[in-house]
Amino acid sequence: MTYAITHTCCNDATCVAVCPVNCIHPTPEERAFGSTEMLHIDPRACIDCGACADACPVDAIFPVDSLSPGQREYADINAAYYEGAEPLRAEVEGPNFHVWGEPVFGRSLPSDFGPLRVAVVGTGPAGMYAAQDLLLHTAAEVTLIDRLPVAGGLVRYGVAPDHPATKKVGDTFSRFHSHPRVRMHLGIEVGRDVTAEELSAHHDAVIYAVGASTDRRLGAPGEETPGCLSATAFVAWYNAHPEAVAQCVDLSAERVVVVGNGNVALDVARILVADPEALAATDIAAHALDALRASRVREVVVLGRRGPEDAAYTRSELLALKHVPGVELVVDDHDPRTAAAIDAAGAGDRAGVLKGLARVRTDAPSPTGGERRIVLRFHSEVVEIRGEGGGVRSVRVTDGGGAADLGAGLLLRAIGYRGLPVPGLPFDEVSGTVPHEGGRVAGVPGSYVVGWIKRGPSGGIGANRTCAAETVGTLLADAVAGELPAPTGDAKAFRRLARQRNRRVVDARGLAAIDRAERDRGRRDGRPRVKLATVEELVATARSGRLLRLTR
Repeated sequence: MTYAITHTCCNDATCVAVCPVNCIHPTPEERAFGSTEMLHIDPRACIDCGACADACPVDAIFPVDSLSPGQREYADINAAYYEGAEPLRAEVEGPNFHVWGEPVFGRSLPSDFGPLRVAVVGTGPAGMYAAQDLLLHTAAEVTLIDRLPVAGGLVRYGVAPDHPATKKVGDTFSRFHSHPRVRMHLGIEVGRDVTAEELSAHHDAVIYAVGASTDRRLGAPGEETPGCLSATAFVAWYNAHPEAVAQCVDLSAERVVVVGNGNVALDVARILVADPEALAATDIAAHALDALRASRVREVVVLGRRGPEDAAYTRSELLALKHVPGVELVVDDHDPRTAAAIDAAGAGDRAGVLKGLARVRTDAPSPTGGERRIVLRFHSEVVEIRGEGGGVRSVRVTDGGGAADLGAGLLLRAIGYRGLPVPGLPFDEVSGTVPHEGGRVAGVPGSYVVGWIKRGPSGGIGANRTCAAETVGTLLADAVAGELPAPTGDAKAFRRLARQRNRRVVDARGLAAIDRAERDRGRRDGRPRVKLATVEELVATARSGRLLRLTR
């Protein structure tokens, strides 16, 4: 029996490091690393030790014999990656399975090098991979800062609620929240409560991991019509982001149009037609669950400007979409190029996944009764969003050489994220990133970037691990070279400053109180957790939980 990697693979390569037979590829040392959608286990070399499954932070690795019907394709996907490659053979005689490379000490520092004090702004995957690197490989003291009163970033507010395995990477990060060399200041925003200069004055270095928090626009007439939302806002709404609780999402129409064909577009389409009772077993926001239970949506049209061969979603996410219970996945057949691309696609191509799916015309009637479906429509762009009575009523799209009207009550644009300027740092308006060299912010000594604000909105959770390694490596090289500005304030002074500027700062004890409260609420409802959805609830819970512990 061998193991296989499935669609929740985060590509952070933790499994590669523990494999005793070197059967997981591509490895971080190989050129292909980062260019594949997932890692792959060679079934000819796997020895069934299970080390990779134990190490995987997102529960993406399973014995082939235990794969569910919806996952069995991944055994073939893993094996197909190695077709034509020479099978792995023993490279040495003796107890070793293969030749191990020379030890590499990427974080080697002089023996007399004192501990650095580093602030990390942002507690999502990019920031936490950077903090983890510093804490595990140096004696650094880390200050974790987030503008929200709760940690998690993308893991808490970006991952779809029906992907609980992906959310488990948050458990890996949360063990560092209470690390003895970590100080946490949640609810502090750089540029509002403290300046970048003040942050630098109290730390040897500052790493900004603030992500890409806004979205790109369509530029089509009618885009300001109520009911035309960004996927960013919709995802925040169903994930209980404090800034999206009041968002009004109208689910009274039978059809929704989602513009874009990346993984986020598939996420929002799936949530819109998923069985609400299945979602009730997740950590989806309570207000979103209520709205989805009352929803009249029966069809989601996912609109792609290019053809199925050029779609931005991963093959693994598309495969998962084919197995959503009670939801039919079909292809819009309005353009002959779509069918030609699907028919010509190989088994390992994205378009090849669409073989065997029903082909329909979007102007056909929507499903009736309890039927639900997702329609993938390629070679089509939005021409105009038309409103009526204060909301979206139809979306005019290109249709071959002409245009067609799709009746819809909601339009979600999922055409990419974009970073916002960080006060006090340079900003590239074209790319939406902070200019840098290996993570070092251009012209601002002691300041560094990691994640999407560094490289743009590309790569999943695991991509941040190598990204953070590069940034931390640059930071440490600067420290050894004596190029970091000396701070003028210490940790206590920064704590006083932060609390003077914002009396509602949440620390590690407060965060633990929030976590306990949400899990307690979840147990009462048979759910993993019920999220606190407003800043006021989060802060009040953090304070009450902390006071309770202090009085015991």
